Amino acid sequence: MGMGTPPPPPMSVEPPGLGHHGDAEVRDDGAALVDLAVNVRAGTPPGWLREVIAGSLEGLAAYPDGRRARTAVAARHGLTAERVLLTAGAAEAFVLLARAAKVARPVVVHPQFTEPEAALRHAGHTVDRVLLRAGDGFRLDPGAVPEDADLVVLGNPTNPTSVLHPAAAVAALARPGRTLVVDEAFMDAVPGERESLAGRTDVPGLVVLRSLTKTWGLAGLRVGYVLGAPETVAALERVQPLWPVSSPALAAAEACVTPRALAEADRAARRLAADRAHLVAGLSAVPGLRVTGPAAGSFVLVRLPGASAVRHRLRGLGFAVRRGDTFPGLGEDWIRVAVRDRDTTDAFLGALGVAVGRREGDAGDAGGEGAAGGEGDERSA
Repeated sequence: MGMGTPPPPPMSVEPPGLGHHGDAEVRDDGAALVDLAVNVRAGTPPGWLREVIAGSLEGLAAYPDGRRARTAVAARHGLTAERVLLTAGAAEAFVLLARAAKVARPVVVHPQFTEPEAALRHAGHTVDRVLLRAGDGFRLDPGAVPEDADLVVLGNPTNPTSVLHPAAAVAALARPGRTLVVDEAFMDAVPGERESLAGRTDVPGLVVLRSLTKTWGLAGLRVGYVLGAPETVAALERVQPLWPVSSPALAAAEACVTPRALAEADRAARRLAADRAHLVAGLSAVPGLRVTGPAAGSFVLVRLPGASAVRHRLRGLGFAVRRGDTFPGLGEDWIRVAVRDRDTTDAFLGALGVAVGRREGDAGDAGGEGAAGGEGDERSA
């Protein structure tokens, strides 16, 4: 991918739905809801991390200096600092990529997090889609991506499907002259981070995005980073605002890549796997409900006829889940459910049983694989 002068002002905006995120499910009407819509680990940030962030407030009079945090993140992945760019959350990285990219055919593999496509459209790019199919378990087929795509974006594990693609299959998307962007925002929820490409320098054009938001509960602080070739990192840094990452966020980034923090994150990932198995078992017992699997993230995607009505009934019962129809490639019969502790899950499953039992009629199985509209070509995989 060429990086350089940003493209002209945008000529289009994202189609309806791309700007919808899980937090909207818990703030729409101010209701006190149990949050199963947002994929941030419950009970975070931990006390020791709060203390680190609070201690950083003593230095707020000085401009942020990210050198120590950048070096720490680089060391965590066995890289040099010139291969790391700290960002105000992984979402900022998508905006930087869209602004810096000089590409002819960007492709986004869906269903996945919608911000990459939204950012590309806002920057004036026409975006093509590759749609993975429910019948294939939303698994990646590298051959489905057009050969002339010079920018490819994929999540791993993917939001909202929770599918963990093999590293070899993801790396097979790399081509000379192509930038391969892999969003690994949820990879630290995978025990051992198997299938991660972070730290790899042998994959041409590879850019890996990471977030500290999900595992550490730092959505309000905004901190993430980019891993890539030095020339790519330099191009992204040129279109980044001055001092984009605050001093408290830099302190958090440095703290979250220490051996102690990495060990805690791995323990949390293993607890999550057990809690997810409990959730999946309960969901699988619901008549007519189908769970996408095997799930590897901090959430699961389910298909249920009449899911839109069920989701609204769940709100009345005190639970918020993420609607699926704003993800290209899904429809109204899909919802995403965050993994929580067993007590919360059991309470939710009880409410779900009530909501499904009150379902009026059979909504059928339509709309489950239709794509949300938008510009560009759409290819099924």
